[in-house]
Amino acid sequence: MRPRPFYFFYYPPQAIEQVLCINLGGAVIPVAFSAYLLLTRAPLLPSLIGMAAVAAVAMLLARPVPGVGISLPAFIPPLVAAAVAIIAGGEAAAPVGYISGSMGTLVGADLLNLRAIRSLEAQVVSIGGAGVFDGIFLVGFVVSFLSW
Repeated sequence: MRPRPFYFFYYPPQAIEQVLCINLGGAVIPVAFSAYLLLTRAPLLPSLIGMAAVAAVAMLLARPVPGVGISLPAFIPPLVAAAVAIIAGGEAAAPVGYISGSMGTLVGADLLNLRAIRSLEAQVVSIGGAGVFDGIFLVGFVVSFLSW
């Protein structure tokens, strides 16, 4: 008996449209909490300086990974945010650190890499998801030590 040729090849579908999602725990809640802190407890100028510093570092370290999204070393944004908060935050080091770390990570890793996200050719991409969520979660954990 002759072997049958293999007729069934699977070709993954090409993404025609991309859906851009916003992660609730990785983007919406940190933005809302940062806005609350900025309006009630944190000075504006140190928060903006810290956010720019963390965004620059996050943009340099963020890498698009096909099938995953944006990959970012998780401990770098919290450490940069804590350092900037200690230097520029003064009495309000903890709120400045949280705003700097969470907003800087979102802006630097996700928003400034939107073109790279489009090149991943995934059907669903998420702002504040996967690797960025880890960094934002650890920002809250590391910066909480500044309040002691």
